[in-house]
Amino acid sequence: MASLYEKYVLPKLIDLACSQPPMTALRKRYVSEAAGEVLEIGIGSGLNLAHYSEQVHSITGIDPAAELTTKARERAADLAVPVEVLGLSGEEMPMENNSVDTIVCTWTLCSIPNPYRAVAEMRRVLRPQGKMIFVEHGRSDEAHIAKWQRRVEPLWKKIGGGCHLTRRADELLADGGFKILHKETGYEDGPKIAAFMIHGIAQTA
Repeated sequence: MASLYEKYVLPKLIDLACSQPPMTALRKRYVSEAAGEVLEIGIGSGLNLAHYSEQVHSITGIDPAAELTTKARERAADLAVPVEVLGLSGEEMPMENNSVDTIVCTWTLCSIPNPYRAVAEMRRVLRPQGKMIFVEHGRSDEAHIAKWQRRVEPLWKKIGGGCHLTRRADELLADGGFKILHKETGYEDGPKIAAFMIHGIAQTA
């Protein structure tokens, strides 16, 4: 059973943190590249929804956090494109093989309990030549920052809803059979242990 912190405080903190200007700029840049039938992993409170273009035909969002997805459904009501929000985690998706054109995953792989299984599911449902859009934070390229990330991570996971500081989305995707077509890394504003971003585009190898 979720604690009072997890049910009432954490969702508000996540929505606030994920709506900061640097993160909004990354959302606008990458989410606008989605097209066709879209699967969004970790739709959360629906902060990406405003950035989808007219090239999108439908959006299916999955996220197990009911306190956040309620807000996502409210935001989805303003869109012309059909949006379905499912209360599921990324490790098991109710889609057929090769059934989506674009997968969008923003600040989600850090907290999925089994990211390897989630990546395998992403690869299963993405059509050949489909687009995998990822925007994540993770382990810094600087050894001394990465060292502090490892030290802080056990506490960070407790207060951040299972969020890991040391996961690397690019490594998880490459290990799971994706080819990284484009990748950028670097710090955004904020504490360096949590502000190192990895973002780009991948495709099934």
